[in-house]
Amino acid sequence: MIRSMSTALSGLRNHQVMLDVVGNDIANVSTVGFKSSTTVFSDVLTQTLQGAGAPQPGLQGGTNPAQIGLGSRLMATVQSFTQGSLQRTGRSTDLAIQGDGFFQVRTANETMYTRGGALTLDSDGNLTTAEGFFVQGWQADVTGAINTNLDTGPIQIRVGDNLNPNQSQNVVLGGNLSADAAIGTATTLTLVGYDEQGTTTPINLTYTKTAANTWTVTGTYGPGNTAFALTDNVLTFDGGGELIGPADHNINIAGGVIPGYPNPIVLDLGAAGSPGRVTQFAGAASIAITNQDGFAAGSLQSFSVGQDGVISGTYSNGRTKAIGQLALAVFNNPQGLERVAGAWRPTVNSGEPQVGVAGTGGKGLLSAGTLEMSNVDLAEEFTRLIVAQRGFQGNARVITTSDEVLQEVVNLRR
Repeated sequence: MIRSMSTALSGLRNHQVMLDVVGNDIANVSTVGFKSSTTVFSDVLTQTLQGAGAPQPGLQGGTNPAQIGLGSRLMATVQSFTQGSLQRTGRSTDLAIQGDGFFQVRTANETMYTRGGALTLDSDGNLTTAEGFFVQGWQADVTGAINTNLDTGPIQIRVGDNLNPNQSQNVVLGGNLSADAAIGTATTLTLVGYDEQGTTTPINLTYTKTAANTWTVTGTYGPGNTAFALTDNVLTFDGGGELIGPADHNINIAGGVIPGYPNPIVLDLGAAGSPGRVTQFAGAASIAITNQDGFAAGSLQSFSVGQDGVISGTYSNGRTKAIGQLALAVFNNPQGLERVAGAWRPTVNSGEPQVGVAGTGGKGLLSAGTLEMSNVDLAEEFTRLIVAQRGFQGNARVITTSDEVLQEVVNLRR
């Protein structure tokens, strides 16, 4: 009788744990990035009353062992890392992982991992979780280059961050020089160049037809139209209107020729056969500057996060530059992670974190302005709740029945 009560007691305890797990899942049905758990039970060592017997030919057959179970035990609580539904928020710092992976976060003492992407900026511009954990990744250098081979660290996004000016060095030209133009005809276009401090300088380029299929380029700069020298400045075209000289299709302005421009300026006329190249066809002249890499200084106005985790800043001068890149981590056995408040920490059975860029090495992609909600299925949880309740009631009934039988045994003395 005592054995049946002990067995039922283990069932009571296990179904109480099952109720605890289900209750925790239901309590976190609206928790961002939460992953549900299930309980796994196992029977405990059974008591063998009689061992198995071998058959005796001609006398009797074999017999099976007679065993009585001694109850159940909690073998594990298994976390489910299935994808939660995505909810659009529109906040630039809200991020959801589509696929496998965890954000790497850092406290004062340890590195942990989370699926909760409700991120924010602190007073120093550090990207943090709602709990104040520092989100890890790689900070870009002043040019916007990101080296993901370095160790991860905090990412800072400073409001009003300055983007240094860039001297005009590469200029792309395109369009047409008129094949119908008479010798001596001149066409002038103006490049608004940026010097090393971001100050604009008007740079005038004059194309003068000096012979059939030949144009010579001269230049002046500034309000006073000061002349400066160019190299490879004679353009020659074949009979089909295609540029054949200079051979590299570039006109060059040496560094230092124009004050404030220590680096050379390359005027790219376009490769043969490329769209937008400089040509000489009949008709009106349409040569123009199509692109250049110079710009003035700017301050950070907004930022966005790409699917690969690159944080791109948009500056007041219209330019964009990478600010940093978020790191994601995957584990060989994510169910081996230990859950702590708002995050997980690795254990000896989770495997080492494999940290890298989103979209590589089995890591998911990021969705900006979106949060991953809990993967708790209420219908499934309520079903488990009923099972746990009935299991608890059944084990309680075994105890009361055993008690009644014991009472009958006590009454045998009367």
